[in-house]
Amino acid sequence: MRTVILILAAASLYAQDLSVKWEELTAADFVKALQKAQGTCVLPFGIIEKHGPQLPLGTDLINVRWAAEHGAEQEYAVVFPAYYFGQIFEARHEPGTVAYSARLQLDLLQETTDEMGRNGCKKIVIENGHGGNNHLLPYFAQAQMASPHDYVVYVHTGGSTPNLPDRPKRHSTVDAHAGESETSHVMITRPDLVHMDRAGSESGTDLNRLDLPANVYTGIWWYAKFPDHYAGDGTQANRELGDFDMKAWAASVASIIRAVKADQASPRLQREFFERSTHPADTKQ
Repeated sequence: MRTVILILAAASLYAQDLSVKWEELTAADFVKALQKAQGTCVLPFGIIEKHGPQLPLGTDLINVRWAAEHGAEQEYAVVFPAYYFGQIFEARHEPGTVAYSARLQLDLLQETTDEMGRNGCKKIVIENGHGGNNHLLPYFAQAQMASPHDYVVYVHTGGSTPNLPDRPKRHSTVDAHAGESETSHVMITRPDLVHMDRAGSESGTDLNRLDLPANVYTGIWWYAKFPDHYAGDGTQANRELGDFDMKAWAASVASIIRAVKADQASPRLQREFFERSTHPADTKQ
């Protein structure tokens, strides 16, 4: 009896020790990890682009992966490797930017989620860490209705911190790309890559060079406002703000994973939709 108890205890400890990182699991452990995750996987989506004069090109990728991994450690899920094949045409004038064609972005993302689904990820949470993907990802999710899938895609726009009363005060009027908050975040995720001595060497002021109605969109809007790809004042960054925001982001990821695991309606309704879409003339009017 004692031997059985020891074996069960060892098996339980082994299950707890499973890495959340897809690339760190062995093939056998991957199967166990999927069972533990209830088929729920996270795809952290970053980008490669300039982040002011003081932050690394992979800032969005680094931060979103940190939040996804720490969130998945709180509510277990399998986290896909680094993914940065998104929309960043607005930064093509800056060194180091990697901007793939629109068609490749969609094709690669589709094949990636298809492969995740084929491997047993029946609920895929795309955790977005880059503002330039805010239009791309909802479109991609909607495009999943075009043909049947045996998995469901969920998109979570991460990185935003609610206005909680205990959030440390910010000192910048403009606080967006590579500004006070984002620089504070990298102080937590990769402090060794933050060059605070360079944070004031460029201006992150909003130049606001367009004169158009608020409901008119043009792709040059970001360059018109922030041609140096710097929006805010990174000199105001601090670890207190970064620690608060990144912990809040990770907690929100854990909350999303928990909700997705519990979601029974989306898979059921998606199956129903795909079945009815094959014979729309039979749909009751």
